[in-house]
Amino acid sequence: MTSELQGQFEALIGRRLTIRLHDPEGGFRDIVGILESTHSLRNRHGQLIDFAHDEIFIWREVIATP
Repeated sequence: MTSELQGQFEALIGRRLTIRLHDPEGGFRDIVGILESTHSLRNRHGQLIDFAHDEIFIWREVIATP
């Protein structure tokens, strides 16, 4: 599945995504921002957030409505 996500994320670089990650303490945490690489995105505060594909629970592209 990791290589499948790699290919999908390569096509989405520069787009806005929301990604729900498994939290190490239990539960989940969400990150939202512009995908900068297949393993990182930049949030609205300008912070670069790294993630591993095996941490991902679910993700989707955020499409702005006109």
